Amino acid sequence: MRKTAIGASALRTRYALFAQVATWSLTTICGANAESDSNLAQELTNPVASVIQVPFQNNFDWGGGPHNDAFRYTLNIQPVIPLSLNSDWNLIVRTIVPFASFDRLFPQTETGLADTLQSFFLSPARPTPSGIVWGVGPVFLYPTATNAFFAGRQWGAGPTGVILRLDGPWTYGVLANHVWSLTSVPSPTALGAPPSESETEEMIAEGPTTPGRWRINNTFLQPFLTYAFPTHTTVSLSSETQYNWTTRQWTVPIAAGVNQLVRAGGQIVQLGGTFRYWVERPNGGPTWGLRFTAAWVLPTGR
Repeated sequence: MRKTAIGASALRTRYALFAQVATWSLTTICGANAESDSNLAQELTNPVASVIQVPFQNNFDWGGGPHNDAFRYTLNIQPVIPLSLNSDWNLIVRTIVPFASFDRLFPQTETGLADTLQSFFLSPARPTPSGIVWGVGPVFLYPTATNAFFAGRQWGAGPTGVILRLDGPWTYGVLANHVWSLTSVPSPTALGAPPSESETEEMIAEGPTTPGRWRINNTFLQPFLTYAFPTHTTVSLSSETQYNWTTRQWTVPIAAGVNQLVRAGGQIVQLGGTFRYWVERPNGGPTWGLRFTAAWVLPTGR
């Protein structure tokens, strides 16, 4: 009888010890995951981070057009692939493949692929001691558009670069590029340059002429400021400013957004929403818009 009691007591002790070990292990794993996710949320604010991600960016823009009631939907598929060259340097490839649809801007709804933009950033594998991160390289424009209304019809290339600082939960910096046309096309002031065929077509180009008719010569500036919370939430303020040197026209949207990192079935996903308002726009350009993003994330495990 006493042996039975001793055996039962030992068994209870073993179960209690097992429960404590399991609880400690689960707490450690959850804590590590939470810390890892917090670091990952911070890394995603860095355009040249060593993180594979595939964002699907849904843009809904209103306003503009002949009666200021046009609607534009753009789906940007934006894979970001970091490649480790050695222990000190990475090559980050950022690609933007847009699909666009326009309503109440042309006689009928126009949809199709637009031109593809691809950037290559050579970047140090680690930030400087003061948290500075930078990357430079070339950017290329490929004439992949399937609809003539938003086709540049030109190959393009130029420089691109990014510089930012990681300061605790803050990330701030600027990404920029400039694309020149590599295709022989007239400038709008060239003698004998063909006139534009349609005033509606001019509106799609964000200027008085379409980029498919005139030489592409565009500057892009994206200043950004983000703050990462311990809840894996980030808030951001940014702009995607463009200047068209051919048409001498600014396009300046201001964007405020929030993103949340979540785990779904073992997969890491970042979901986000952004409000945009254009403080400067070409004739026929949109007034305001919303953006909803879902990004599949895969850390490279440096």
